[in-house]
Amino acid sequence: MEKLVIGYIGNGKSTNRYHVPYVLTRQDKIKIKSIYARHQNWKPIEGVIYTDHLDDLLNDDEIQVIVVTTPSQFHYEYAKKAILAHKHCVVEKPFCETYEEAKELFDLAHENHVIVQCYQNRRFDSDFLTVQKVIESGKLGDLLELEMHFDYYRPEIPENIHEFSKVNSYLYGHGCHTLDQVISYFGKPDSIHFDVRQLLGEGRFNDYFDLDLYYGTLKVSVKSSYFRVKDRPSFIVYGKKGMFEKAKKDKQEEHLKLFYMPGSDGFGIDLPSDYGTLVYYDENGYHEEKVVSEVGDYAKYYDALYETIINGKEPLVTREQTLLQLEILEKGISTLR
Repeated sequence: MEKLVIGYIGNGKSTNRYHVPYVLTRQDKIKIKSIYARHQNWKPIEGVIYTDHLDDLLNDDEIQVIVVTTPSQFHYEYAKKAILAHKHCVVEKPFCETYEEAKELFDLAHENHVIVQCYQNRRFDSDFLTVQKVIESGKLGDLLELEMHFDYYRPEIPENIHEFSKVNSYLYGHGCHTLDQVISYFGKPDSIHFDVRQLLGEGRFNDYFDLDLYYGTLKVSVKSSYFRVKDRPSFIVYGKKGMFEKAKKDKQEEHLKLFYMPGSDGFGIDLPSDYGTLVYYDENGYHEEKVVSEVGDYAKYYDALYETIINGKEPLVTREQTLLQLEILEKGISTLR
């Protein structure tokens, strides 16, 4: 099997928690050759070359893909360098700060005969996959409303940030997860209502957002806050015949934070107590049942990347989806003073 050879720009939490552990479960078809970083703060990976010279990656003919996992404000800069070096490029989310930067990167990639793609791994969250399974079962009937919540109780974060940053806002940093899920499944909305706030005052960190995306009669609400002492359900879906509630989020992140890695028994797997509840009516009357959760696996993003680069399949995350998300993020954050 032909291998896909990867280099990473950045050696922080993103690389070592959300990328490398998954790639290591695909060593039969993917090889991590080099990691560029100015500092070595994580345990080195056996067989990987670490360098503080970016040109070591850009000029390495064996490396096919460069993955940019730096802080968000550097995504555009490093992605552009990778593309101009004729490397395929994957960029962590948020992809860029502006629609225009994103469009420039896609145009450059086309000119240089490479692909550039956003790392939308949360398309493979267990809760999101389970919601899709329930919708597609037809038991809910015509969809009316879907609520998605991504909550924390971390008041110390906004309280310790005293200036506003567009690319480092909560909308950019977390809306990039949930908005992509909406766009990937439902497509482009007919219209959007934005409620984006700075709960600690004007000029401070954006710490709350509530976006309503309308698809005909269906309303999809994407909501997040840093001040939720108790999390709201991850998903609630209402249809004409029933509803589905999934209280608990995908467990992959929780397990990764505990250094319990992909490939381990039970990694990312919901317990029966975590299953969502489906309530609906049909010709036989009222039903209430638990729905076994789908298994989330962020490595499937890399499976799709392999198929695109090695076998010429269509990209998992398209240019149009990424540009639409940047358009929504920019418009939303612009509502703040």
